[in-house]
Amino acid sequence: MVGTGSKGKNADAGTLKKLLTAAKLGDVIQPLHRKGLKLVFTNGCFDILHVGHVRYLESAALLGDVLVVGLNSDRSVKAIKGEKRPIVPEHQRAEVLAAVACVGYVIIFDDPDPFTLIETIRPDVLVKGADWAEDEIIGADIVKADGGRVARVPIVGGASTTGLIDRIVRLYGKRDEKGAS
Repeated sequence: MVGTGSKGKNADAGTLKKLLTAAKLGDVIQPLHRKGLKLVFTNGCFDILHVGHVRYLESAALLGDVLVVGLNSDRSVKAIKGEKRPIVPEHQRAEVLAAVACVGYVIIFDDPDPFTLIETIRPDVLVKGADWAEDEIIGADIVKADGGRVARVPIVGGASTTGLIDRIVRLYGKRDEKGAS
């Protein structure tokens, strides 16, 4: 079945059900808590999805029953990564993330960090990459105070969005009209 609407014209209906808004967040998350499911939360920009992202998400998902991904909005990505980013608009990034089998739900957030989202979701496990020191992980105090844990997942060497962008520019930076796509 194909979904409709400007945010997912050709998206599968199952994928669209994984996309949450702030208004729907409580209606989805509270029943999961009541069922006793272990909620895992992570967040990021996920600009150009690559193998490092997929391995990271799969590792995070293995730590619980439902993986919720907080996706930085276009505005917050620009603040973090600079004016030329993101490459892929937020609703497309959200749809691609939602299509990844191990991802339970995706919610776009516009705040500079995911603190408010973590405070609302109250995950059992908070996951970040191993490049983050545990004392720098936003929301770790909330999760630990609730009896949850913080997990740091190894980063895949050589797999980064910035590296992909650099390679694309190096290989295709000067394109004539015949080579343009």
